[in-house]
Amino acid sequence: MKPPKLIELKPADVQALLMRVEKGALQEGDYEIIKSIVETLVYLSQAVDEKATAIKRLLRVIFGAKTETREKLFKIGSNLKEVDTPEEESEPKKQPGHGRNGADAYKKAERIKVSIQDLKAGEPCRECLRGRLYPVKKAGTLVRFVGMAPLAAKIYEMEKLRCNLCGEVFTAQPPNNVGSDKYDETAGAMIAMLKYGSGVPFYRIEKLQESMGIPLPASTQWDIVENTANGGPHPAYRELIRQAAQGNIIHHDDTPMKILELVKEANEQSSRTGMFTTGMMSIVEDRKIALFFTGQKHAGENMTDLLKQRQVELDPPIQMCDALSRNASKEFETILANCLVHGRRNFVDVAANFPEETAYVIDQIALVYKNDEMAKQQNLSPQERLLFHQRESAPVMKNLKQWLSQQMEQKKTEPNSGLGKAIAYMLKHWDPLTLFLRVPGAPLDNNLCEQTLKKAILHRKNSLFYKTAHGAFIGDMFMSLIHTCSLGDVNPFDYLVALKRHSSEVFKNPRNWLPWNYQGSLPVNDS
Repeated sequence: MKPPKLIELKPADVQALLMRVEKGALQEGDYEIIKSIVETLVYLSQAVDEKATAIKRLLRVIFGAKTETREKLFKIGSNLKEVDTPEEESEPKKQPGHGRNGADAYKKAERIKVSIQDLKAGEPCRECLRGRLYPVKKAGTLVRFVGMAPLAAKIYEMEKLRCNLCGEVFTAQPPNNVGSDKYDETAGAMIAMLKYGSGVPFYRIEKLQESMGIPLPASTQWDIVENTANGGPHPAYRELIRQAAQGNIIHHDDTPMKILELVKEANEQSSRTGMFTTGMMSIVEDRKIALFFTGQKHAGENMTDLLKQRQVELDPPIQMCDALSRNASKEFETILANCLVHGRRNFVDVAANFPEETAYVIDQIALVYKNDEMAKQQNLSPQERLLFHQRESAPVMKNLKQWLSQQMEQKKTEPNSGLGKAIAYMLKHWDPLTLFLRVPGAPLDNNLCEQTLKKAILHRKNSLFYKTAHGAFIGDMFMSLIHTCSLGDVNPFDYLVALKRHSSEVFKNPRNWLPWNYQGSLPVNDS
């Protein structure tokens, strides 16, 4: 909205105007003054609303998004009546995953069998003296946790003997299972897991190791990680990218990230200063592949680089992203889908100022998500899911579009208000927002990618930046491998150890060393 025309009024002029309005004796020029006052009031009101919305978005960027459920959203400051619920239903339900884990949950724990010392199977029962004892299939369990440093060290003190006549020195040989390198493959895998899988900076690992009596400087940690990456992880990462390029659906999004080396270059050359981590989630059949790319390229440019490795005979993939123009590939054709949650979030941001209108929109979108959840529960195929949405969700979205259009056409909503901008966004991008009503398998939102980007955001939160572009590449590599393992329920630590331990085999045939099939390539004694 343009700022209103500036008219300077003294307090006496305002008082005189009010008296003329009260008496109904307006003079020439009073209309322009009143019009300017009303426009100023509207302008200031919209400016306050936009500022409040901008602050909410900034807080979400800094502290993360809070829940956006309808119940939380309209609990305060809403004219909508809350639905009364029975007292027994109002009690919070216990969330799954917050109780104790059973012994079976500790898959990597060392298991020690303990026998009854004074009894054996087949002996008479010492209670009844008539029966005989037999083994129970399920043994009793006792779980004990022990604390230790993330990286342990072993010192082999090898005995030396010297001949008192010739002076020859004989030294004991280390055990056969001890390698020649100072740092085992498991050391590199553990540091990578802590740094790029859990977001623990090198300096914090250094402090922890030092306090546990096994010092490991941050610079040494980087050397170990870099050495690990130069082995099997590098060709596996390249193959992972090639496999992701063949995906049926590719989600992607950006998050800011800083590389100090590029900041200096950008300032000196006056080139593009923005730096990002692009997170991608490629769905290849039923397999999920996570990728990260950090640098000065936007998501659309990284998408173009990825699709250069796509087989030409394949159909264009479904590309799920938000509606920013920089997210589109400039060279390759894709089937564009926009995130419905992004459209919904625009209404969430202005819910406090427009509770009734935003509640209607949010309720309609909720019906679509309810239908999608039903399709998942029924395990529908992509084509069956499409027909289900066309039958159940298409009427909902049609009514929603009519309602949105009426708000603008009948001037029920100011176009420059927060609500007007949210409506305009939905109408402008309606086709990609509703691709799920036309294309089998098209997702509703980009939530998968936003969840993937949390890995990079956690790293940024704790480590703040990368020092060099090479360091960013190493981080992208390990994040991609670790998160892809987690998505496929594969132990990422074991996977990284296997890649480093069998580097030569991985370089020869990386296709056989991906998270979902590497165990078939392991030697019998390693699997």
